[in-house]
Amino acid sequence: MADAKASMVREHPQRVALVNEVHARPFLSVSAPERASHLAMTSGEQGASADRAHLVALCQRYGIAHPAPGTNHFVAELDGYRVKWERHTEFCTWTFLKAGAFGTPFAQNAIDLAPADWVAGIPGERIVAVHVALLSRERAAPEADELGSWLHAEYLAGSVLSGARAAAWTDFRLHADGFGRIVVHDRALGERQCGRVIQRLLEIETYRTMALLALPVAREIGPGITAVDADLLSIMDAMPEAAGVTEQRALLDRLTALSARIERATAASAYRFGAARAYADLVAKRVAELREERIEGLQTYREFVDRRFAPALRTCEATADRLARMSERLARAGSLLRTRVDLAVEAQNQSLLASMDRRAHLQLRLQETVEGLSVAAITYYTVGLVAYALHALDAAGLHLDKDIATGLAIPVVALFVWAGLRRFRRSLQRAEKRGEAGGPGPR
Repeated sequence: MADAKASMVREHPQRVALVNEVHARPFLSVSAPERASHLAMTSGEQGASADRAHLVALCQRYGIAHPAPGTNHFVAELDGYRVKWERHTEFCTWTFLKAGAFGTPFAQNAIDLAPADWVAGIPGERIVAVHVALLSRERAAPEADELGSWLHAEYLAGSVLSGARAAAWTDFRLHADGFGRIVVHDRALGERQCGRVIQRLLEIETYRTMALLALPVAREIGPGITAVDADLLSIMDAMPEAAGVTEQRALLDRLTALSARIERATAASAYRFGAARAYADLVAKRVAELREERIEGLQTYREFVDRRFAPALRTCEATADRLARMSERLARAGSLLRTRVDLAVEAQNQSLLASMDRRAHLQLRLQETVEGLSVAAITYYTVGLVAYALHALDAAGLHLDKDIATGLAIPVVALFVWAGLRRFRRSLQRAEKRGEAGGPGPR
């Protein structure tokens, strides 16, 4: 009954996938003696389909079931060896494992069992390649001269792992075949524990190398930041001397160009620097999970990470921090310069408004002068019309003294013309004031 009620509850569409996500990349069961070859190929975020297609081709070659579409992890038992494939965000890993006794480590490797043409066709570019030799507990722990024949003695690092249940040595170097090498001696590991140790060692190598992809980016960006810093300093030095708007706008254009350079560099490097931080965190976590104990005379994995790997990461972090701080400085300088330009433009506008006000007063004076002339001109023509009217009356028999009547008409006409023009001007002024106050204009 309880199960029936539970089945009625609506499921989130991603619930099963989220629950299975924590089990998506299980550790392999590994028992010594065994050899492993590990490849990490950078195929980018768009290369997942090509990686899966290549895996399907391998399965078809051996006549076994291939993974379902969308799978990111797959383990196949092939003809005498195993292959483990994992798809990550920007790279995929191929791990080949061959169980069984072997003589000299690295004389033959697990990847040699895979078809050569298929290996050559693996998509992407090889960024990590490591061989692992897992020695059985029945075999005596290798001596220093024996390790020196397999690894570069001058770069040798190693430690006791997992509560003294294993020991591991590496030199963090590439050998003639382009692969790095790791030697692991099983002292008392179980199969699952052995698989975890091998995977952690391989993940340290993989994530360490992927994190270091940010170092060339940091080295490339660094000189550009220095150049922008020098240009910004020259702009700040020139800012107090730039009095005119034209000069200040020229400085603002230079500042905008610098900001564009920094933003371009930030956009181009943000993903790489962010990925480096994530990979570095994974490296630190995997090193801690090894539970190392020192082998006298050798540096441990943690010491190698602290002395060699961490400084490279700090260079990347310092470059990312310089980019962020440079962007902030450019923003502050741009704000200051735009304020100066706005103040200069405002001063120009005030000067322009004052000039316009002076011209308006001059136009008013000219208008008043012209108004007086207009009164005289209108009076002259109006009096002329009066004279014509007097002539008409005289012809009609009404005899008046035309000269006296014309002379008397002059002040009367002038007064009416002056009063009419003044009233008209006042009406226009009232309409203008109503317009400035937001009221209705003249009707």
